[in-house]
Amino acid sequence: MRVGISASPPALTHAPCLWQVLGAVMTINRGNPAGYEVLVDSWPEFKAVLTRPHREVASHDSDFYTNTYAAYYRDLGAYRALLGSAVNWSQAFWIHGNMAPTELGRAPRRLSIHVLSVPNPRIPPYSTSPKALRSPQAASSMGSRNIWGCSLPGLDPAVRLSSLDISHIDLVNETWAFGGNDRSRRYLTSLIRYFPSICLLDATSRPVSWTLSDPFGAMRQGYTLPQHRGRGYIQVLLNVMAKRLHTLGYPSYCHVALDNYPMQRLQERQGFQPPASHGVCYPQPHSTI
Repeated sequence: MRVGISASPPALTHAPCLWQVLGAVMTINRGNPAGYEVLVDSWPEFKAVLTRPHREVASHDSDFYTNTYAAYYRDLGAYRALLGSAVNWSQAFWIHGNMAPTELGRAPRRLSIHVLSVPNPRIPPYSTSPKALRSPQAASSMGSRNIWGCSLPGLDPAVRLSSLDISHIDLVNETWAFGGNDRSRRYLTSLIRYFPSICLLDATSRPVSWTLSDPFGAMRQGYTLPQHRGRGYIQVLLNVMAKRLHTLGYPSYCHVALDNYPMQRLQERQGFQPPASHGVCYPQPHSTI
């Protein structure tokens, strides 16, 4: 059953394992730049909910970057039925959600993990356009040695806080571990164009460190060029991005690669916590990667 949700249901605002669905619903209600829709097994009382891109958006069968779902269920039978009718099984895709491996009979694959902030922030009412969602805040006018109260020892005074733009897409795509191809380039272009991003630019206006956000309200693609590492750049950017997304009403959480232990430790030092097993993302076993 396809539904239109004009406000986030209370049931979607509390549990961390629901934040992916919540983020998608909030993005839909703010202009829906990613072209998503919400499906449930029944309404208004539902046992399973799934967000997916519109068919015309997910038009390429091998484009698992765009063909990304967010799911939550309280009843496994209702969830299986919803998947059977709502998912295009001829396509490669990801599903993010509380897909416990013991229930679905598969072991986790090395994709990503959500690192969630606590306590769960209260979600205030908010409305904005896609353009406003990604517009830089006044932080760009602050001094380069102190951004939002974060000390940056050794930072080159020429480095300044900004947002990514389309001219940076090749650098972002080439440095992403899951990127480097045309499909990933199109996906990252949509993230930069429609969703909040933040970066540090050098004197030539080239990004040296950055992080993006996605249609689920999650921070992702954090990266610092190797020659600029060890200076605390990504920690500062994550702090600023978390505050920006929280201001927009989103929970503060992000994707971190399972084998990226330095980033996981950094996140935990900042107060983020790894989720329970149901917060891990599992790709569908038939997906081509």
